[in-house]
Amino acid sequence: MIYPIVLYGDPVLKKKTEEITEGEDIKELVNDMFETMYHASGVGLAAPQIGKSLRLFVIDSDPIEEKEGEGRKQAFINPQILESTGDPWDFEEGCLSIPGIREDVKREPKIVIEYFDEDWNLHEETFDGIQARIIQHEYDHIEGILFTDYLSAFKKRLIKGKLANISKGKVDTEYKIKAPLALKR
Repeated sequence: MIYPIVLYGDPVLKKKTEEITEGEDIKELVNDMFETMYHASGVGLAAPQIGKSLRLFVIDSDPIEEKEGEGRKQAFINPQILESTGDPWDFEEGCLSIPGIREDVKREPKIVIEYFDEDWNLHEETFDGIQARIIQHEYDHIEGILFTDYLSAFKKRLIKGKLANISKGKVDTEYKIKAPLALKR
């Protein structure tokens, strides 16, 4: 099932999410999230972006890795970033919930994260480079943080009008959306 993507301005995107009960069968939701992410041409998708306040996100970094097959397709359930290290580096980020806006965000290049997979196996892994960046971006979503929260006050003023239009659904996307302030017909 393909879900509509919740757009900027919806309260679910700014709320810290709830843990999923260990052992709960969430394979169908994980599959739906991958399907929704691929339909929207994304490389990551967090549960709040489909209106669910759950500690869950999925990634597939293969489309933006330098060599095909170097990417990682993975679901992260109840994740905890244990450590982030290295000199922060800028990289232009975008977000399915904030279509049409891309800005540089500084993030550490290496993380250690603990998470469950969809079979409830516990993992502790180290990621670096683009995979670490994608994971940090999606992890922020489950913490109620958007990439625009990292922007300077000046940059935020520059995009204020665009963000207002996004929250009203006045944006072109190739995927289904749910805008918090869209006029009801």
